[in-house]
Amino acid sequence: MRYAKRGRMRFASHRDIARALERAIRKAGVPVAYSAGFTPHPKLSYTGAAPTGVASEAEYFEMVLAESVPPARVRAGLDAALPDGLDVVEAVPAEPGGLADRLQASQWRVELPGVAPDDAESAVAAFMAADSVEVERLTKKGRRRFDVRAAVVRLESDARAAREHNATYAILRMVVRHTAPAVRPDDVVTGLRHAAGLAPPSSPMMTRLAQGPLDEGTGGIADPFATDRRGATPGPAEGERQAPPPSGIAGPT
Repeated sequence: MRYAKRGRMRFASHRDIARALERAIRKAGVPVAYSAGFTPHPKLSYTGAAPTGVASEAEYFEMVLAESVPPARVRAGLDAALPDGLDVVEAVPAEPGGLADRLQASQWRVELPGVAPDDAESAVAAFMAADSVEVERLTKKGRRRFDVRAAVVRLESDARAAREHNATYAILRMVVRHTAPAVRPDDVVTGLRHAAGLAPPSSPMMTRLAQGPLDEGTGGIADPFATDRRGATPGPAEGERQAPPPSGIAGPT
């Protein structure tokens, strides 16, 4: 399943989003499978979650069902049951092979109000020319210093930003490889300050546009669902009568 978090929902923590999804599953009557034991849990697996405060068009989770249900029916039922700002965009039947292994990199858009595009472009050039750019961040294991430059596959300043916003405004577009520790877009912004003295006067607005397999040659990101789509059974043709949903599944509204 691919879902988006938009608007104010970008400030929801991953735990809050997981709870919202579990409530939506119950509300929509999705026949999710549960683990065994004294405290059964729905079989859900999240991967590559964006940080709190960051919007995203490409968040992913996997779900095991207790019975076969058309993915489009599950998507529509969950989407209708979720709060505004959490939108289930796509669902496909999972083929063999872990989804987490396909999520190798992310594409980000970072908006920098108050930063001149020329200053952003100069800072990007200095950052990309550096052999390494180290930043420090508080992690679960305490403060940690690490190189962010090695994880950045592509980084560029969008020259159209100032014209579109009619103000001093810069937009950065970047592709960042998934590493350990994870390099976040705000780490790259911090790296721009260390490498070139770029200091945005207000908090950046960050959006994940995509994540998936990384093309090392072009620096592009491929569709992580490509394998699943190739193995999917074709659905009914347009206009063909569909079977009613299994017990409890909410249809499109």
